Amino acid sequence: MKKRFLLMLSLFAVIFLGVIGQATAAESLTVHGRLEQTVEAGGWLIAAAKEKYLILNAQKFKDEAWFREGTEVEATGETKPGTITVYQEGIPFQVSSMRPVGKAGSAAVTENEPNLTRVVVAGEATIQAQPDTAVVVVAVVTQSQSALGAQQDNANKSDAVIRAVKASGGEGAEVKTSGYSLQPQYTYRENQPPLIKSYEARNAVTITLSDLSKVGTVIDAASQAGANNVETLSFTLRHDRPARDQALAEATRAAVEKAQVIAQALGGHVTRIIRVEEQGAMPVPRPVQYPTAGVVARVETAPTPIEIGALEIRSQVQLIAEIEPRP
Repeated sequence: MKKRFLLMLSLFAVIFLGVIGQATAAESLTVHGRLEQTVEAGGWLIAAAKEKYLILNAQKFKDEAWFREGTEVEATGETKPGTITVYQEGIPFQVSSMRPVGKAGSAAVTENEPNLTRVVVAGEATIQAQPDTAVVVVAVVTQSQSALGAQQDNANKSDAVIRAVKASGGEGAEVKTSGYSLQPQYTYRENQPPLIKSYEARNAVTITLSDLSKVGTVIDAASQAGANNVETLSFTLRHDRPARDQALAEATRAAVEKAQVIAQALGGHVTRIIRVEEQGAMPVPRPVQYPTAGVVARVETAPTPIEIGALEIRSQVQLIAEIEPRP
């Protein structure tokens, strides 16, 4: 009975190992697809109709003139299901032979391929757009012999400033505290430790306005209520997508025109655009210098004039083009 049990156990083990071996066995096959680069550095794969095959020995073919992104190839080799890679982008595939193929599937004749040249060009564009948002930062600065005195005085004036800018800015104004500090002020003496002479409290308030006609009014109201420092005033574009798209399109056209100029200088033409990378497209905030000295006295005589100019939105792209010289 015991011998029979051991015999059955051995038979089961053989069957089980056979099934596992079949599940993980290498498979020989030929695939057709397009060469693509992978996320992993120096990695390549073949993108077929239904699967992606990660080339384990891509270095073997990198010296071939046709080995580049986008080339249609036919490759023969074995899958390696037990191979583990960092990103597992495709089925691990050990290639034994690979060749480029034409659009109809026939082998391409590499000897008759044109002498193609790749160029890298950059395109830039700057457009102007009218800002739709103003950001004003005002501050209340108070000093006192005691920390409590500076803090309380600042709290009273800051509360008055916040109420004043909310009333003058209207419902669309966004008002928030953007900074607060309470620091001792020192007297420095030679060869002696510094002495605290007073305390300074600073409360910064940021006002965001969509109605640009109220910028001067808000600054005047804040100054009259107790703000004694206008730290920054800038204009920006909150809804910047249309302007960014326009700048990006113009930068791309500029890059393509550069590639065409190079091709013409070489006596050829651009056959295709291999890659386009956006380097950046953003509005450049337009700061406004606002002198703060004597601001309260000036408010009593005339409203603050604010001139709003245009913003510059810049975009840059880098483009890789393939050029075929004239035969």
